[in-house]
Order: sequence, then structure tokens, then C-alpha cells
Amino acid sequence: MTFKVLLIDDEPAALEGLELWIDWEELGFEVCGRASNGKEGLHLIRELAPDLVITDVRMPLMDGLEMIEAWSREGTAPVKFAIVSGFGEFKYAQKALRYGVNAYLLKPVIPEEAAEQIRDIRRELVREREEQSLTRMASYEEAVSMIKDLLNGGPDALDDREKEVIRLSDAMPAWNMCLVQAAPDALARLRAKAAAMAEAGEYIYLVDLEPSSFGIVYGWNSAEDNDKAACAMAEELLADCADGQRVFMASGQAENSLLRISRCCKTAKRAIQYAFYLDHAPGLILYEQVEHLQFEDHFERLDLFEEMLQAVSLLDKPSLRKAVQLAESSLRESMPNPDIVKKLAIHVMYQIMSHMHEAAGQAAEPWIEKYNIPRISGTVMTLGDVMGDLLSCAEGCIDFLCGNSSGSPRALPRKLSTTSASTTGSR
Repeated sequence: MTFKVLLIDDEPAALEGLELWIDWEELGFEVCGRASNGKEGLHLIRELAPDLVITDVRMPLMDGLEMIEAWSREGTAPVKFAIVSGFGEFKYAQKALRYGVNAYLLKPVIPEEAAEQIRDIRRELVREREEQSLTRMASYEEAVSMIKDLLNGGPDALDDREKEVIRLSDAMPAWNMCLVQAAPDALARLRAKAAAMAEAGEYIYLVDLEPSSFGIVYGWNSAEDNDKAACAMAEELLADCADGQRVFMASGQAENSLLRISRCCKTAKRAIQYAFYLDHAPGLILYEQVEHLQFEDHFERLDLFEEMLQAVSLLDKPSLRKAVQLAESSLRESMPNPDIVKKLAIHVMYQIMSHMHEAAGQAAEPWIEKYNIPRISGTVMTLGDVMGDLLSCAEGCIDFLCGNSSGSPRALPRKLSTTSASTTGSR
């Protein structure tokens, strides 16, 4: 753990001596800046945020004690101070104690003696940093727990913690959620990156949702700036993703209270569903971009799926491809809920495989095992993926049956039953 030290002295030789005679790296510090008077030093404290400031007392414009007094009134960040003064200037030492100065070094500075006092200061800095880390971790975990309760049960699930949520909510004027979905291998890496972002940032919380997704709940300066915040997070998350790894991301509609974070989650979930109809990498989908769109809760052209089954039963690849193409075009136009499309595709694939069993018996088992039907229900599948898997399965069936001598193909059902494949879904 390395800390920053700022050196201040109006004598160039003394300033150089402080930097060169003391082994700052061995003591766990790096020199972040130098100043020649208190006024300049005060400016650098604000700019560089050092952990320790070592300053001479007698300097032009503003002496060391005046600078320390000014910083104690400003009080924007905790800083340790050590003063350097000549023998016989005990009045300065007395005044320094009133300001809580951590060390008093006599001129000329003896490196060994100074190092011992600096080690004491570093030990205090380490202890304080660890305490801050533990406090922050506990506060973070408590905030995540409250957010999960809000997502699962709303404000009523908070019991006696509503005041704590309101206190956290009031810290930022706007809140939202960024929803992330990915395949398991990519999801683990994205989650680790999001956890690091939450640890390094402020008012950013990682919340695990379904096994294939997580949410990033974040506070922002204003609802108008929400898009910038979400885009910045998405860009950082996606920076290390390998080519070809499918990631869906969406931000919800910003709310001015953390108590309404479940609404942000709901709108983010709705927005991310539209990635199903985007075969290119969608990047981040903003709810504002899709809120005017509406999924259909049914699909009328079931005849197109019946035509696929008929084409398979007749071993007719051209007709099969035409039916799949027409179905995909019709689906893109009507935009039914993605769950409806996945259920229809899975139903047709199971009918094809059932036919394979009837036509070829055990000989069809190795072929059937090649097709991972549950994959279709995955969260990062697009319409192109689903129809591609369906076409591959149907063409594979035709190829197998055409080359199978153990039996002749039987006709598949000509009519797709809406009772066995649900065509309705939630909006």
C-alpha cells in the first residue's frame, strides 16, 4: 500500500534534501509534488490529495502553520501533517499541536530520525485505510441487501430500514439500473469487471439476478445525464470482451428515488428483450429508444411452421428454406414476444426429432444428441440464432433420412397444435 507525500519548503536545497535523503519508496510513500510556500502548498493539497504533507514553518506569503490552519477550516479531506522547524522555535511546536500535527522534525533533518516518525504516520494511515475499507464494505453490503429487497418485494419488504434507503436515495438525485445478460463464460468476466467498478466508484451497486444476468444499480447527478452514465459503464464493461462473445445490455427508465428501483429494473428487462430482433451486436439499449415499441402477444402465421414440418416430411430442402425465410420475415414484421418464438421453434424441433425416432429408431440417437434444443431458450439468443438452429435441425433430419437405409420416412404432423406449443406471452 503506497501513500502520497507533498513536500513544502522555501529553501530549494532543503526541499531537495527532503526528497533525496529520505528513502520514500522504502517507507511506502511516493513524492507527488513540491511547493515553495504555504499558499502554493494549499493549492497542491486540493489538487493532488496527498496523504501526508511535510512542510517548513517559516515561509513567505503563507507560513506552514497558516496553511495547516486554512486546511483545517476547509476540511474537504483528511491529511496528515509533519512540520519542519529550527531549534528554539518551541512556540511553533506548541501551536502545531493545537492543529493536530502528526510529527515535528528539527532542522537539520536527520534521515534516520525522520524515517522513524514517518513509519509511525504510515502505520496510522494503514490502520485508518483498513477501517475505512471495512466500513465501506459493510455499508455496501447493506445497500445491496436493501436494493434486493426493493427488487423482490418493493418498499414493504424493507421493514424498519426504509429510513436508511431514503437516506441513501437522497444522496443522488437520480437512480437507474443497467441490466447485463451474457453466456456463462463471458458473464463471469463481466461480473468481475462490474464488481471492480462498484468497488472503485460511489453509489454503484452490483446485484445478482437470474443465473444468466446481473444488474448495476447506480445513482447519477440527474435523470438527463443518465444516458451518459449508462453508456460509460457499458463501454467500460465491453472493452475487454472477446470477439464473438454475445452480450446484451440495457438501461431502464431513470427514477428520482431508489425506492422505485424496481421500475427501473422492469423497464430495463423490457428494453433488453428487443436485442432478440437485432442480429448485429446491439451494444447498450436505452429504454427511451424502445419504449414506443410493443411486442405482439400472439403470432398468426402458424401455417409457416406447418410448412416447415411438411417440407421435412417430404424431404424437400428448397421448400423448407423458403418456409423458414418467410417465417423469419413475418416474425420480424409482427415482433411477437421472444418467448413465443422460442416456444414455437422448440416445439417444431421436438416434433422433427420425434419423427426421427419413429423413422430410424436407435440409429437416430447420435444425430439427435448433436442438437442442443435448450440452447434456444437462452437469454442471449437472437431471432437469427433461433431460426438458424431450427433450419439446421430440419436440414440435418432430411440429410439423415435421405442417407438412411434402415427405414423410410413417415409423414410428420401437417398441423401445428397451438395447445402443445403456446403462442401467447407476457408483454
